[in-house]
Amino acid sequence: MSIIVWLIVGGIIGWLASKIMRTDAQQGVFLNIVVGIIGAFIGGWIGGMLGVGGDINQGDFSLSGLLMSLVGAIVLLAIVNLFRRGRVR
Repeated sequence: MSIIVWLIVGGIIGWLASKIMRTDAQQGVFLNIVVGIIGAFIGGWIGGMLGVGGDINQGDFSLSGLLMSLVGAIVLLAIVNLFRRGRVR
């Protein structure tokens, strides 16, 4: 994947995850992109362990890859919230 596509998709995935986890007011565009990209790696790892499927990091740009990236970003934000506040939220 092109780096520009990574940034755009990572930003959208990170923004959606921050809306779901209600941390959007604390994050800016840069942090949304970082959460989206790291979430894609986490989602690909979780999906690989469960045999669920797609990972956008390996060029499999599909709906299942996007959903696994979103799940990974949500997991990442839940872990961050757990350490920052002592609860997932």
